[in-house]
Amino acid sequence: MPNLKLIAMRLKSVTNIQKITQSMKMVSAAKFAKAERDLKAARPLGIAAQQFYKSADIQSDKEQPKEIFVALTSDRGLAGAVHSNINKNIRAQLEAKIAAGGPSAIDNCKIICVGDKSRAFFSRFFPKQILMVGNEIGRLPPTFNDASKVANAILSSGYDYDTGKLLFNYYKSVVSNETTELPIYSQELVLSSENVSVYDSLDADVVQSYMEYSLASLIYYCMKEGATSEQSSRMSAMDNSSKNAGEMIDKLRITFNRTRQAVITGELIEIISGAAAL
Repeated sequence: MPNLKLIAMRLKSVTNIQKITQSMKMVSAAKFAKAERDLKAARPLGIAAQQFYKSADIQSDKEQPKEIFVALTSDRGLAGAVHSNINKNIRAQLEAKIAAGGPSAIDNCKIICVGDKSRAFFSRFFPKQILMVGNEIGRLPPTFNDASKVANAILSSGYDYDTGKLLFNYYKSVVSNETTELPIYSQELVLSSENVSVYDSLDADVVQSYMEYSLASLIYYCMKEGATSEQSSRMSAMDNSSKNAGEMIDKLRITFNRTRQAVITGELIEIISGAAAL
């Protein structure tokens, strides 16, 4: 027979957890509303920067170009699979390269981890591919200054990449987001594009300035999409956790009442049996 004291302790513990998850859901709901408003203002920046690369039609002729993967996650968890989806996407791409060309096929690939969630993942699976790590991400709403710091870190990393990918979670709705990737290119590759070379007034300094600004704009857009997806995912996760805790509380209360009733019945039987024996 279960111990009444243990059941009571378990019931109290689950009740406290439910209070915490409900509070976290309310906080995430407030942060989500603000993140969604900020995202509407950030999307035009991302769309404009993407349009340049689409119009330029940039392609790399190298057989094994140097690639860079930027995993845009955050430091905070308890948000479902919103961060692990990005990590698993990059892992699948690297494992596909290994399957096609052996372990040396990823020697030209580097990973930049933005947030502790990606750092912890790739430190376990691809530690040699990690180029740098950025932390203190996700505690506050992302700003353009944060995106500029990440862009500056990429450009000044000393790794001369040819192509790259920004991986983030694209926000669709409160209950849906999709892991998406945006391409980035080196300045040399952009200058060698035929569609860009038609502009005679573009020199290396102009292209460099634009590349720096467009990269910061893309990262800012991705970080805003990711922040909105993270808050919506955390809100859903905490709502599910609160419901699960409620179901556990109901079952524990039934078990507690049944056990208490059995204990009382057993004591009554002992008293009646003792009185009958006298």
